[in-house]
Amino acid sequence: MQLKNDLFLRTIRGEEVERPPIWLMRQAGRILPEYRAVRSSVKNFVALVKNPELCAEVTVQPIDALNVDAAILFSDILVIPEAMGLEYQLVEKKGPIFPKTIENKSDVDALLFGQDAADQIDYVYQAIDCTLERLDNRVPLLGFAGAPWTLFAYMVEGSGSKTFSKAKRMLYKEPELSHQLMQKITDTVICYLKNKIKHGVSLVQVFDSWAGLLDLDLYKTFAIPYLRQIKEALGDFPMTMFSKGAWFAYEEIQALNPTIMGVDWTVSPEHARTVLGANQLLQGNLDPCQLYADHSAIADNTIKMLDTFGKNHIVNLGHGVYPDTPLDGVKHFVNTVLRYRYD
Repeated sequence: MQLKNDLFLRTIRGEEVERPPIWLMRQAGRILPEYRAVRSSVKNFVALVKNPELCAEVTVQPIDALNVDAAILFSDILVIPEAMGLEYQLVEKKGPIFPKTIENKSDVDALLFGQDAADQIDYVYQAIDCTLERLDNRVPLLGFAGAPWTLFAYMVEGSGSKTFSKAKRMLYKEPELSHQLMQKITDTVICYLKNKIKHGVSLVQVFDSWAGLLDLDLYKTFAIPYLRQIKEALGDFPMTMFSKGAWFAYEEIQALNPTIMGVDWTVSPEHARTVLGANQLLQGNLDPCQLYADHSAIADNTIKMLDTFGKNHIVNLGHGVYPDTPLDGVKHFVNTVLRYRYD
């Protein structure tokens, strides 16, 4: 059945469009009072992630509240480590905590991986089914997964970190073991994304949230080969690769031929276009903190970004919208894009 709003899909197919589409990373979250009401009805974040009906409800909320052009399934990148055998908790104001981490070869050998692990996450696939029913063909639904390096970082470090020094230490001290772990994660990500595709998502985004902690040599050794495997396994299916902070590897990432490349706010639209060219479909990249500004500044900076990127652009923030961002600031950003027209 034809989507009522297919602007996002027309854009990724390279068709002429009247304006760029917009969606926001973390658009389903604490900026919305209706999300906070749902969140308060369950005991913790992980319980919400594992409830397909509630995930569908909060996934659709931004479509109703913000009028964005795509929905992204409410979930978490850490469902994959959990399916592989590492349970996690999300502690308020501290972030994810893994009681058990990967420390040695025995830990890696004990992991479930590939299709066996991906099939443990059935609640996510049920959430896709519920969400598509609720969306009723209004907008496309996007799926996502964490990139192998980012998942590796959490599985070895055991929590968020400014440096992820334990994870990076393993790359340097035990490269062979690191590759073994990275391969198991990659095999699982591939199966997980294929399952999501079977259930009806229109695009998948691979988040490499901690890409910027590596240098080019490490990224070429421990990230690019596994991102390549994911891209090759999914073939021509639409994919966004968003490697936050990885400005140093833009050309290597582009060589993998992703449909869309995500750009964070530390790189100017001018620089991104210079390096990646006018024909590369880019996504981003307004600084999330811009949305704390007054409405005139939000509008001015948004229009400047749109004019500079030009066509072949999916509008988004340079990372996820922050939980305490004023809702009226978010709405003004979105509405500025909705009113924008290409010449």
